[in-house]
Amino acid sequence: MINLDCNYMGLKLRNPLIVGSSGLTNAVENIVEIERNGAGAVVLKSLFEEQIHNAADPAFLREKALYQEPEEYIRNFSRPEDLNGYIELIRKAKKSVTIPVIASINCISDKGWVSYAKQIQEAGADGLELNISVLPSDPEKEGADNEKTYFSITEKILKEVTIPVSVKVSFYFSDLAKTLTLLSGTGVKGLVLFNRFFSPDIDIEREELKTTFVFSTPSEIAISLRWISMLSPIVKCDLCASTGVHDGTGLIKQLLAGARAVQIASVLYQKGFMEIASMIDYLENWMERHGYRSIDDFRGKLAGSVLGNPASNERVLFMKHFSGIE
Repeated sequence: MINLDCNYMGLKLRNPLIVGSSGLTNAVENIVEIERNGAGAVVLKSLFEEQIHNAADPAFLREKALYQEPEEYIRNFSRPEDLNGYIELIRKAKKSVTIPVIASINCISDKGWVSYAKQIQEAGADGLELNISVLPSDPEKEGADNEKTYFSITEKILKEVTIPVSVKVSFYFSDLAKTLTLLSGTGVKGLVLFNRFFSPDIDIEREELKTTFVFSTPSEIAISLRWISMLSPIVKCDLCASTGVHDGTGLIKQLLAGARAVQIASVLYQKGFMEIASMIDYLENWMERHGYRSIDDFRGKLAGSVLGNPASNERVLFMKHFSGIE
């Protein structure tokens, strides 16, 4: 018998495939369908830090803007009842499914909102994912200042809750390996590699900024695959791969690289929830063909780029690849 059971953040999952935070995970009926199709866990759509601020004090956004953004939009987007609605979503989801339900907060600071994490725990969430969206775009800020934000948020949240906490991060660090290794030792139970930022484009006819690349593409798996492979043997918490996994092949690649779990979202918009079952079937068939009976039999088998000098190993692979291209 093939056994797909695994543990992520101390939570027991029936398999390592997690539906990541998105608009698809903002309704109980979708969460029920996600469980029915076989997912191991679900991450609820993120509650924005600004929504928590507005629920506690609508004047906060006017008086202490966290970044330059039209006040009217933030005020209209962040309704005071949003927090209550999110708490209710957690409660209803927990009553409707048996798989772990992980809440998510999209945040950029540790100012004033962290105490509300306790309400999320009390509502029954099995875990909390902190999607820290700090883009190092301020030329007046040192890289170390941006990194401190991650540690400050994490430290304060860990004092508020006892449920397992993961941190979803970007790859915008000059010393990514060191930062994530240190972050893994703070007490968080997982690191999710990586989140995605707004991708800009320009409409040349209207001469205005627009959004593009809403969904990930299969080629984006290369970024997280590289860092999962290098970091999985050395970090002090679980790693979860995110972005670019669109099929069973991508799922298996991330597990071979050392991921404890894998998140998907974009492919579900494009192909529907049935793709969850398809990816799980693919994983089982692959394991049977290769003689594996459990995920632990092969997880991390190809995390070899961290052996010796990872920079040197990658340099050799780079040279081998491009020397053959004329």
